[in-house]
Amino acid sequence: MPIPALKATAAHAETFAGVTYHIEGELVPVLHLELSGMPVYFEHYILLWKDLGARIGIRPLKGALKRVLSGMPVFLTEASGPGQIGFSRDGAGHIFAIHLHRGEGLDMREHQFLAATGSIDYSFTRVKGVSNMLLGGTGFFIDHFHALEGDGIVWVHGYGNVFEVALGAGEQIDIEPGGWVYKDSTVQMETQFQKLTTGLFASAGNLVWNRFTGPGRVGIQSMYVHMPTAE
Repeated sequence: MPIPALKATAAHAETFAGVTYHIEGELVPVLHLELSGMPVYFEHYILLWKDLGARIGIRPLKGALKRVLSGMPVFLTEASGPGQIGFSRDGAGHIFAIHLHRGEGLDMREHQFLAATGSIDYSFTRVKGVSNMLLGGTGFFIDHFHALEGDGIVWVHGYGNVFEVALGAGEQIDIEPGGWVYKDSTVQMETQFQKLTTGLFASAGNLVWNRFTGPGRVGIQSMYVHMPTAE
């Protein structure tokens, strides 16, 4: 298995899928987008600034009732150009872009998505069970992004720094349940338990891992922040 590599921490005038973007800042970075014909959607509370040309509207969500019951936002905000707009999450970390080509998909831990181009389809599922005990004991939501209508970009916020490992077919890695950020939809995830014993007829507890099996990419954040849930 290859060693996880640090994702780029800055971007200058990168253009893909009809959007030019910049990422700058060391402790609390900012994503700056130059919008033209391609809209982008995002969670409204991460909006930092916009010029007067950038128009703001609402992007409807499927399964809104489930999100209400889970305490998650029930709508996404959408911005269209021409104009410029800036985003930042209220926490130290690492912002980066993941380019998706038509037909590719990405799975992401809830509350780590920053923005995406309008060409990216969005949905979510609940992951139940002890595999995610750090997030309340009964599960949490994973966001799913798919480039169904053409190429697109998903911008991600990770806490601390984010490292990416590219797994070959059948290659595996165990990650602490709060440590992974995203994975390609081709990567499988399951829970592993490791019982710790003292050797003196007593148990010292269990370690819980999320095991990822390739092929595909997995993102790992170096700092885990407990995310609030309704559970």
